[in-house]
Amino acid sequence: TVLARFGEIHPRVLAALDLPGPAVAFEVFLDAIPEPKRRKKGAPDLPAFQPLRRDFAFLVDEGVSAEALLRAARGAERTLITDVVLFDRYAGDKLPAGKVSLALQVTLQPREATLTDPQIEAVAEKIVAAVAKATGAVLRA
Repeated sequence: TVLARFGEIHPRVLAALDLPGPAVAFEVFLDAIPEPKRRKKGAPDLPAFQPLRRDFAFLVDEGVSAEALLRAARGAERTLITDVVLFDRYAGDKLPAGKVSLALQVTLQPREATLTDPQIEAVAEKIVAAVAKATGAVLRA
């Protein structure tokens, strides 16, 4: 696609117009410039069902990174889990030596139907099992 054309003006044209030379001219073809891609504007589609949040507090060795817990929890049920955040870290004398408590909030977003209590419990068990397998953490009572 040609967007513009430019070049030096011929000496005869310069003489006819009584212009000192040399000179150049250009032409831009505005119709050839492509339209910008349209971006979808407005609010994103809202989910049909309410999200559900569950908190989990895990007891884990001090050397285990919070990111390892977050990654394990996210991978437990990829179709339902939309967000996992660390909201608390506790290390104190009420815990066994060398242990910390890391608390996660997991957001579940159902897409097809409202989740039943047994479905929620099944996902919670998957999260606890995935975190335990990946990090050795145990659910805090």
